[in-house]
Amino acid sequence: MERYGLRFEVGGRTRLTVPYRGARLLRHPMFTKGTAFTKEERQTLGLEGLLPHAVSTMEQQSRRVYLNITRKKDPLEKYIGLAALQDRNEYLFYRVLIDHIEEFLPIVYTPTVGQACQEFSHIFRRARGIWITPEHRGHIKDVLGNAPFDDVRLIVVTDNERILGLGDQGAGGMGIPIGKLALYTAAAGIPPWQTLPISLDVGTDNQDLLKDELYLGWRAPRLRGSEYESLVDEFVHAVVLRFPKAILQWEDFKKVNAFNLLDRYRKVLTSFNDDIQGTSAVGVAGMLVGSRATGVAVKDQRIVILGAGAAGIGIARLLRDALRRAGQEGKGLITAIANLDTKGFLVDDVPIQDVHKRAFAWPSALAEKHGLGPGKPRDLLAVVKALRPTMLIGTSGQPGVFTEDVIREMAAHTECPLVFPMSNPTSKSEATPADILRWTDGRALVATGSPFDPVSHQGRTHLIGQGNNSFIFPGMGLGLLVAEAREVTDGLFAAAARRLADEVHPEDLAAGSLFPPTSQIRRVTRAVAEAVALEAQREGLAKRELAPSEIPRVVAEAMWDPAYLPMDPTILDPSEVRPSMARHG
Repeated sequence: MERYGLRFEVGGRTRLTVPYRGARLLRHPMFTKGTAFTKEERQTLGLEGLLPHAVSTMEQQSRRVYLNITRKKDPLEKYIGLAALQDRNEYLFYRVLIDHIEEFLPIVYTPTVGQACQEFSHIFRRARGIWITPEHRGHIKDVLGNAPFDDVRLIVVTDNERILGLGDQGAGGMGIPIGKLALYTAAAGIPPWQTLPISLDVGTDNQDLLKDELYLGWRAPRLRGSEYESLVDEFVHAVVLRFPKAILQWEDFKKVNAFNLLDRYRKVLTSFNDDIQGTSAVGVAGMLVGSRATGVAVKDQRIVILGAGAAGIGIARLLRDALRRAGQEGKGLITAIANLDTKGFLVDDVPIQDVHKRAFAWPSALAEKHGLGPGKPRDLLAVVKALRPTMLIGTSGQPGVFTEDVIREMAAHTECPLVFPMSNPTSKSEATPADILRWTDGRALVATGSPFDPVSHQGRTHLIGQGNNSFIFPGMGLGLLVAEAREVTDGLFAAAARRLADEVHPEDLAAGSLFPPTSQIRRVTRAVAEAVALEAQREGLAKRELAPSEIPRVVAEAMWDPAYLPMDPTILDPSEVRPSMARHG
């Protein structure tokens, strides 16, 4: 029997066995039903007198919680309220989150989660997940053994150094794995007892945190070099031993570490980096839909990307693959994409220290041919003037860098510009949708990383699609689990991008949105998971063989939906019981 109970069929009825009774049961977040315990359960589980008389339905509980949360006006207070609900009743938390996903996604995820990370040590209530520090070197496997769940299938891990666009948040970065795993459960239906957030708390270089007497993290300068690498190596191999069926998502690592860890361990355990690969799939999906909306063929797109970190280069990689698939080649494939970092346009006549950037540096001769040779300005405005892009993507984390001059210059040569200020949270967006639409006379198609309200311009309301990784990573994780994939390739993300683009309906485009509404995230996630599982079969990556016709059913059956089950304290006669084929929980 698993540590957290099993589903059983007794006399044709599905029931859940529980190892606790009385007040301890009421306090257990994975077992409690609160006021939804039936009269029979209150008698058999030692709960009589511990609850008000009335027996509530989950729907009644959900309405009560929703009213309490929405009574709070400050987003951070809503975040705290939802976190408290998750700590005391996980089933009810996910019921509320799923039923109000469009409203609460910006609370449990970006942008509010960014503020929660910054305030983490001040709003801390209860620990969640696993914290690994340099003090655990040599026995990380034992530390992982303290996880509250035995059958972990999905891990999100961060070293906290590049949290959204906010930088080094030390221990506060744990808010991101917690938030992402909440979305894995809400969007993909991965049971919460199969998920585990992990912080590699290797110190911080954020002096404000180190000076804060309430700071909860490992109070030391950030670990670097071989000491850092050996700790991560021990962690990875401990995961393989402790949770052999788990998929690992690398999250918010500094760009050099992000690329190095992804390449080093992608064949050691099934893993991917959402900042590099998830963001790239969202960018490609936006381009595919934008091509459909504007009539500009994919191979004719000209893309400028401001930002050459993990996200920017990741997008460039997958975009180049998409352009190649569409028939672009040779010099045209090079000049279709231009990346800029903090020093400007990437050209090979300037030393480029970061290896991952070099593949996207233009040859000097090509740059000179386009008026961007040595000695010429190579800032964003100069590049837009010279290249006349059809698409502009921001992953810089620099608010306001898509200036009026830049956007107007782009719009002067492109009938319907695609403009994606993708940096998170909202405060780091390269421009606001309202400004972009005003500067383009309403002609731009805008997608952002964080949510923005609809924009009214000249009598028309434009819905702002959220080009956020939440449309990709939950489906990627679910598809990988269903297929039991041994490796995560760029081909899987390309398939996910294409399927996400297919899920954008004509009514979305008519409203000006390049992405589906977040209210449809569970439907979209299911579709993306199907595409990932199918591509895993095609590429020979799947340990579990599935016929294409089987995949939709298998994916749907794998998605957990929070609903209370009848409970038994023990199973009295094992001969009367057979394990249910349904998931336990």
